[in-house]
Amino acid sequence: MELKSPIMVRLFKQESELEVWKQTKSGHYALLDTFDICKWSGKLGPKIKEGDRQAPEGFYEVSPGLMNPLSSYYLSFNLGFPNKFDRAYDRTGSNLMVHGACSSAGCYAMTDEQIADIYAMGRDSFLGGQRKFQVQAFPFRMTPENMAKNASSEHYEFWRMLKRGYDHFEITKRPPSIEVCEKQYVFDAKADRRGTKFDARGACPAYTVPEHISVAVAKKQNKDARKTAEILVAMESTKRRKEKIATFFGGASTTNAAKTVSTKATAVDVKTARTLALASKDASPAPQQTSETERAFGYFTSLFSNSRVSEEQKVIAEASAPLLNAPIPRVKPQ
Repeated sequence: MELKSPIMVRLFKQESELEVWKQTKSGHYALLDTFDICKWSGKLGPKIKEGDRQAPEGFYEVSPGLMNPLSSYYLSFNLGFPNKFDRAYDRTGSNLMVHGACSSAGCYAMTDEQIADIYAMGRDSFLGGQRKFQVQAFPFRMTPENMAKNASSEHYEFWRMLKRGYDHFEITKRPPSIEVCEKQYVFDAKADRRGTKFDARGACPAYTVPEHISVAVAKKQNKDARKTAEILVAMESTKRRKEKIATFFGGASTTNAAKTVSTKATAVDVKTARTLALASKDASPAPQQTSETERAFGYFTSLFSNSRVSEEQKVIAEASAPLLNAPIPRVKPQ
């Protein structure tokens, strides 16, 4: 990398990380440094209106005029919110920055030492001829695992759109060109007709994306979509399994079962329990008692045939719901 070569910035809310990528001599970008975001405000999701204290999500461009060396927060650069996409939805807000002082009311705040480094990288890229650098702000790293975990969010479709831009960069290792039409981001798109402009609120013009990019991105998206679907199925299966366990051990919901375990159950001293179990062999328990215990154990092991449960940590006896004369065993999965 040359000292004054172009840069690009990525922000991840959930991970509280800021990445600086820099162009190498090959023309591709490589990760130069990762900084821990000191503070960001709001929650996962886009900024909607002035005063909502939300840090923005989306694709932004920082020009030299948006750099502020005399910031009240040591040093800063303005993200340029609202961009074309935000304005298409009449979203409002101002002075959305990446700055120092570790204090945020809608911004991404760094420490003074961190912003000094990041600001210097931006300054040097402008001195080297870069006219503006791209900032990509995401709710989280756009992995199948994170997409699955957040599939129920009201912002999921918005995040799927952001993921397309994320994937363009992951494939090409170059900041994608950004256009907006039909209130959607489009990436690396070039209008088929020369001079045609993209209208953020209007219909998209005929455009093409370089084939090697579109094919590779489509392949990645299909692979990630399948993985996300697999994770969602596994999550649903886990949820149903927990519900079955909760139903068997008292008929409560998963949440209520957890509360019941913590409030009504007492942990068993495993060593003592084993001693009592050995002593009980000579007591000749009633046939019905043994049968019920075996039935419960068989049901439980059928649910967890492929997992190992640490007896010392997981066995809990329910004192308030006896089954005949024996306590019902409660076992929590790892």
